[in-house]
Amino acid sequence: MIDVFAPIAAAADLSIPAAHRLPVAVVGAGAIVDVAHLPAYRQAGLEVTGLYDLDADRAAEVARRHGVPRTYGSLDELLADDRVAVVDIAVAPGAQPGIARAALAAGKHLLCQKPFAPDVATGRGIVDLAAGSGLKVAVNQQLRFDEGIAAARAMVRAGWIGEPTAMTFTVNILTDWSAWDWLVTTDRLEIVYHSIHYLDAIRSILGDPELVFCTGSRTPGQLARGETRTMSTLVYPGDLRALVHVTHENRTGDQEASFRVDGTQGAIKGTLGLLYDYPHGRPDTLEVYSRALPTDGWLPYPVTRRWLPDAVAGPMGSLLRAVAEGGEPETSGADNLGTLRLLDALYRSMDTGESVRCRPADRGGSSS
Repeated sequence: MIDVFAPIAAAADLSIPAAHRLPVAVVGAGAIVDVAHLPAYRQAGLEVTGLYDLDADRAAEVARRHGVPRTYGSLDELLADDRVAVVDIAVAPGAQPGIARAALAAGKHLLCQKPFAPDVATGRGIVDLAAGSGLKVAVNQQLRFDEGIAAARAMVRAGWIGEPTAMTFTVNILTDWSAWDWLVTTDRLEIVYHSIHYLDAIRSILGDPELVFCTGSRTPGQLARGETRTMSTLVYPGDLRALVHVTHENRTGDQEASFRVDGTQGAIKGTLGLLYDYPHGRPDTLEVYSRALPTDGWLPYPVTRRWLPDAVAGPMGSLLRAVAEGGEPETSGADNLGTLRLLDALYRSMDTGESVRCRPADRGGSSS
């Protein structure tokens, strides 16, 4: 039975062919670069030419520990380095668009942190600027490349569970927002900085919804200003539905981070091990029940990699493949505009208490 997993594992492969590898420079030396980006790039065999951060001491310390050969004294110095082909931007969202425009003007391909832009119009401007310059832009929506999610997506596409009928994420954890001081004071929090992962993963499997409803709230006494508990419902044509239910204020210790895809011929279920002990995590799990194969009950899939740091190689690998072979990265800026539109619709629903219909032409949406 294990042989049936071979094409699924191939679809979840994160290796980057040597012929695709290009020198990468990183803007930002924060925690995510330290624990995820640099370890993932090292495992993938990528050359990181150097780091730039406003905190020069922090950049130097991170570069030293990861064997990065240099730090840049300024963004201009980084962009003037002719060896740099790709700029990985890993900074707070407000600073990203300006850096992206400057990097494109310098002729660099981009990997942008999510959220890609503060609004769809800004994101569209960056996408159009890149297209006009013949450059590629990808967004670091790395949950799509987590082995459990990627394998589940491959199983769905292979018809193992028939026609999908529902997809759910249930996350009940305790998050210490003080690790990101700028997040503590933001008015918009959970959807745009956390559930964006799950929403983008759902889009990668089910596509864009027709109608959404979202409600968000706070817990009395919480540190963060923004919403930390959300329920997001996505309505698709026919009977297909998706649900993302997340709370970051679980103070009882029984953490949960699970997902499930149901279909007419079976189901897939898994856990996101990273969230049980962030940022260290534990191994993910994945199981499939299929009457189409059949599996004779629940069949475990042997997950061998983790969301962080491993999956971070996915968006970069997809970007480098697009540069080498043409076409667009899987998490291209153009595709990610759909995720931004979905976030916008969910927040408008949260603000109005009404469902929001997403127009097929542009997924912009209007209250219904």
